[in-house]
Amino acid sequence: MSALKIALTKGRTEKQVLPLLEASGIDCTAIRNKQRRLIFNDLPDYHFILAKGPDVLTYLNRGAMDIGIVGSDILEEQHNEQYEMLDLQTGKCHFVLASTPNFDPYQVKRKIIATKYPNITQRYFRSIGEDVEIIKIEGSVELAPLVGLADAIVDIVETGTTLKENNLQVFATLQSVSTRLVVNRLALKQHQNAIQQLITNLQQAIQTEV
Repeated sequence: MSALKIALTKGRTEKQVLPLLEASGIDCTAIRNKQRRLIFNDLPDYHFILAKGPDVLTYLNRGAMDIGIVGSDILEEQHNEQYEMLDLQTGKCHFVLASTPNFDPYQVKRKIIATKYPNITQRYFRSIGEDVEIIKIEGSVELAPLVGLADAIVDIVETGTTLKENNLQVFATLQSVSTRLVVNRLALKQHQNAIQQLITNLQQAIQTEV
């Protein structure tokens, strides 16, 4: 049987998920000692690549990878078309609507919202029957209401420390975020037993961690 090809989101997700992978029986020594490596073909059953979160789904959709490990924020923003199989219970945070203390969420005029996640933001405001103008920001969205670029922001927060440090406050919580295991549709047919075994092992690892 060929090795399962797994795209793992590098950075914080990578660090949080490695203990679960190890607890499920996968030797992650090479990844922990990666230096500048991005491809890991050291194991007979699993081949890994490290990629940026937004690129993980691209690798899955194009069939270059069988499995992706990525945040649910990316899945929802990019309209995931693959099978979301497991919540890994790591990387927990949530989307919030935040702004300066004088922001009025009930203001009549059309609001301007800055965010890295325009699709999620648009869906939220449509769900509450509100039309807003959305400005996509790639960097620190906290700046937008502080310099008058936007009335408020939609962003992911874990502890809220960054918001407080910039004198911003939360006005609404949109939805929760966590790391998910996603499987390419064709790969699930071709490697069903191996993928199901991995999922079972990870589920046991998650229960042990909890």
